[in-house]
Amino acid sequence: MRYKSRMIAFLPVLLLAHSAFAKDISYTLEDRDRLIRLEAKFEQIDKRFEQIDKRFEQGDKRFEQIDKRFEQIDKRLEQIDKRFDRLEDVMMGGFGLLFTAMIGMVGFVLWDRRTALAPAIRESRELREREERLERILKEIALKDPNVAEALRHGGLV
Repeated sequence: MRYKSRMIAFLPVLLLAHSAFAKDISYTLEDRDRLIRLEAKFEQIDKRFEQIDKRFEQGDKRFEQIDKRFEQIDKRLEQIDKRFDRLEDVMMGGFGLLFTAMIGMVGFVLWDRRTALAPAIRESRELREREERLERILKEIALKDPNVAEALRHGGLV
C-alpha cells in the first residue's frame, strides 16, 4: 500500500524525465522492451510490498496475541496478590488470637495462684492469731502458777 503511493508519486517524475529525453531520442523497440521489463519489475516489487504488508498484519495479530497473554498473566498475578493478602490477614488474625490466648493464660495463672494461695494465707493468719492467744493465756497462767512459768522459761517463751 505504501509502495503504491510511492510509485504513484514517482511515475510522473519518471514520465517527465522520459518525455524530456524522448524529444532528443526517438522511441525504439528496445525502449519498449525495457519499459515492459521495468513494469514487470515494478509488479514484482508491488507483490513483494504486499507480502511485507501481510507480514506486518500477521505481526500485528501476533502482538495482539502477546498483549492478550500479558493481560492473562496480569490477571493471574492480581489473583496471586489477592491470595497473599488473604493469607496475610489470616496469619495476622492467627497471631492476634495466639497472643490473646497467651495473655489470657498468664492472667488465668495469676488469678488461679492468687485464689489458690488465699486459703493458705488465711489459714496461716488464723494459726498465728491462735498461737498468740495461747501464748497470752499461758503467760497469764504463768503469773499465778510457778510450774507453768518454769515450763515457759524452759521452752523459751518468757
